[in-house]
Amino acid sequence: MLKTHSCGELRKEHVGKKVTLAGWVDRRRDHGGLIFIDLRDREGIVQVAFNPEVSEASHKVADRMRSEYVVRVSGEVARRPRGTENPKLPTGEVEIIAQEAEILNPSKTPPFYVNEDVEVEENLRLKYRYLDLRRPRMRESMMLRHQVVKFIRDFLDANGFIEIETPILIKSTPEGARDYLVPSRLHPGKFYALPQSPQQLKQLLMVAGMEKYYQIARCFRDEDTRADRQPEFTQLDLEMSFVEEEDILCLMEELFVSLVAAVKPQMRVLTPFPRLSYAEVLDRYGTDKPDLRFGMEIKDLSDIVAKSSFSIFAEAVASGGKVKGICAPGCADYTRRQLEELNELARSCGAGGLVTISLGDSAGGGLDGLSMEKVRSAAAKFLTTDEVKEMARRLEAKMGDLLLVVAGEAKVVNLALGELRQEMGARLKLAEPNTLAFAYIKNFPLFRWDEEAGRWDSEHHPFTKPWDEDIPLIDTDPGKVRSKHYDMVCNGYEIGGGSLRIHTAELQRKVFRLLGYRDEEIEERFGHMLEAFEYGAPPHGGIALGIDRIVMLLAGRETIREVIAFPKTQSALDLTFNAPSPVSEAQLAELHIELREE
Repeated sequence: MLKTHSCGELRKEHVGKKVTLAGWVDRRRDHGGLIFIDLRDREGIVQVAFNPEVSEASHKVADRMRSEYVVRVSGEVARRPRGTENPKLPTGEVEIIAQEAEILNPSKTPPFYVNEDVEVEENLRLKYRYLDLRRPRMRESMMLRHQVVKFIRDFLDANGFIEIETPILIKSTPEGARDYLVPSRLHPGKFYALPQSPQQLKQLLMVAGMEKYYQIARCFRDEDTRADRQPEFTQLDLEMSFVEEEDILCLMEELFVSLVAAVKPQMRVLTPFPRLSYAEVLDRYGTDKPDLRFGMEIKDLSDIVAKSSFSIFAEAVASGGKVKGICAPGCADYTRRQLEELNELARSCGAGGLVTISLGDSAGGGLDGLSMEKVRSAAAKFLTTDEVKEMARRLEAKMGDLLLVVAGEAKVVNLALGELRQEMGARLKLAEPNTLAFAYIKNFPLFRWDEEAGRWDSEHHPFTKPWDEDIPLIDTDPGKVRSKHYDMVCNGYEIGGGSLRIHTAELQRKVFRLLGYRDEEIEERFGHMLEAFEYGAPPHGGIALGIDRIVMLLAGRETIREVIAFPKTQSALDLTFNAPSPVSEAQLAELHIELREE
């Protein structure tokens, strides 16, 4: 090794010890005789002092050093003079008195400051990602990611799981998104696919008798990117035999409670993790991935306004729709512009509009003294005092609060209020940033009707097991079939999902047929799975959890790009390597591929 210690490990107990360090120049300060540099490596920063009276040669080398130069220094650890200590650094009580120094590699001036946590345009950061990763914030994210994955591996090993790698080049099968296809040179006209997940592979491992499998799996989906989505991502993939749903959910709860305690003890985990039904969360929160760190639940007001003279409310109820609302505390004094912003948000979700009802001023207090003179709303002249009071009580409002009410089709109403709830929660800072509110969402429908294709499709994937008592409904009323699927959500993000799986060939064929596959297609695409099920497949189930999203939440970042070493942009471009990029005609010819213009 070119160094005896890391920069970040030196403390006062090392005083008097001769050490050799190597790293990057974080900062350089010339005090007209004495030169100081802050030397940085992965573990931290320590100050090095170059005194010409101690070593003139080292001082001359330091005179040529600049930010981001790679250097090697030898010297003695000394206490800093009284009053010059730096309490912000773990090494702030000591410094190195340089005796020898060499520049291992100079550096050009970086395109942005590496030693400061300043705002830098993201595309520039991604182009020079190797520099961006030197910054403290990014280095901390990479270290946290390592700790998370290591903890998961140790935890699952202690619980009897074995890690098994599965192939990256597999067969293209329907998994819910587009496959990335890989042409075969040896088999012209045929293609591999990159796995969207190891779904079939892990089920085959259960047939193989592995019983408890896991993998930190690379997965690929050719779909539009978002803040929490990338074309390639990493997930904890886990499968177990001879289990029921609660076995998997309890194991994951134990994993995450202990994980957070180990790697982020300053964060609070709300326990136990609630089990909520799909229908329930849509009704109460307007989304299947609710942020449970704050209340502001959606409440049904339909019965209160069913006979109201406000036609928008009455007609919505009469036509089978809903009138629902939320209460934004202390927002009665919102301006016309602020209310219009909320109205536009509701409209963007498909709602006809938003009815806002301001309850007096922000002085607070009970509702007993409420009169319509204190109510500010475009609907005020159509509503009675009793109707407004009942709505306010249902929404647990007080004077000074703002009621946000949407009327229309139940699905649209829930969606609009769900978005409004998230928006107001963010504006009012209702969610405690150091709290993690996990929950399981259960009882999803097994199928959904695809209007465009005119057929049934899987809500998640075709290998999900239905409730036993709902199996006859596959033939008579597929829309009512419930699945043994469960999602894990946290702070408004879906961080994973899983299910108990179909493990008999007969039931799996029935599902494939409902999804519109002909028998010959079933054999061609899934014959390997169905045949495997005929050799004693055990009951099994599992879950897949997004490592990127988990680390993002633990690190307090806003996108998963902040916790991935070399991510793609929103448009799936790799700016570091300038990919995707053209390939040569010779490569295309080797693969028997000819490009055509649209």
